[in-house]
Amino acid sequence: MISVDYVRRMARYNRWQNENLYGAADQLSDEARRQERGAFFGSIQKTFSHVLWADHYWMSRLRDTPWPSMTIAESTTLYGDWTSLKSERQAFDGEIMHWADGLDPEWLAADHHYFSPTLGRETSGPRWMYISHFFNHQTHHRGQVHCMLTQAGVRPADTDLPQTPV
Repeated sequence: MISVDYVRRMARYNRWQNENLYGAADQLSDEARRQERGAFFGSIQKTFSHVLWADHYWMSRLRDTPWPSMTIAESTTLYGDWTSLKSERQAFDGEIMHWADGLDPEWLAADHHYFSPTLGRETSGPRWMYISHFFNHQTHHRGQVHCMLTQAGVRPADTDLPQTPV
């Protein structure tokens, strides 16, 4: 099981790495950010949009608040322009950190129940597992973005978790 301290560290890592990769992507033209590069979601822009959509989706589950239902394919076009995508990312990273700072260890240790549109049914499991998945999903797709940025000639800064600023 993970701890509240782990969740807080990962929330800060999430913000730090988004600042890192979005900052690197700022060096590219809009056309270069939208260029299809053979990644799972195609482009840097689409991958960033998907990650932000997924973060909203998972946080809505964890906070038991509504979030509009849409398909994974639609997630890549939720934020159509760079400025709104980047602005919403920054704002939502603050929300994630605020949420993590307020976590209770007992809540974290409990089971969580939600309806999964992907599975088409109610599902449940340890809350800590879903939160681990939430952060792992971000890291997975940020790795894809890092690769696309590198291929585009932009070098993001360090990505090592132990280097996360406090």
